[in-house]
Amino acid sequence: MNIETAAKRVHIIQGEYKVISDPVVVLSTILGSCVAACLRDPIAGVGGMNHFLLPGNATSPTTGGDATRYGVHLMELLINGLLKQGARRDRLEAKVFGGAKTIAMFSNVGEQNAAFAMQFLRDEGIPVVGSSTGGEHGRKVEFWPISGRARQYPLTGAETQKTVALEQRPVIAPKPVENSIEFF
Repeated sequence: MNIETAAKRVHIIQGEYKVISDPVVVLSTILGSCVAACLRDPIAGVGGMNHFLLPGNATSPTTGGDATRYGVHLMELLINGLLKQGARRDRLEAKVFGGAKTIAMFSNVGEQNAAFAMQFLRDEGIPVVGSSTGGEHGRKVEFWPISGRARQYPLTGAETQKTVALEQRPVIAPKPVENSIEFF
């Protein structure tokens, strides 16, 4: 049986992350200016994806708001989730997607998101083995966490604008996978 046709799809929305060790699961998301980091440990057979709206730190006095919107929070949750499932930090590898400039007249938060993700991973010593960031159109991303395979589809202008509208809505509620989090 072809693993791609038998794949169980798990969709990640803004403010979420998911850690998987099931070889038939494919994680997917739709991005405009948001960024998704896809991390995995190829030896432990575990990987995951997050989807964040803004770079930076939710506890900063200049940002405020819901922590699940911010890259720092979701990157820490994803890495901790992987470590709790048997991953080792020295074996992690990453792929980064998103960060489009979807609204020409506004500041380029997409570029800031992508730069943040790359710097965060560099600071953590996690190599980025693939990336597709920037541009003017959104993208749909699929990631197979066990094999590390990733695929993206560009969105049309209309699809990108629909994604931008979704990104601008408030996050309903945080949906952490784990109940207890150990920050590093």
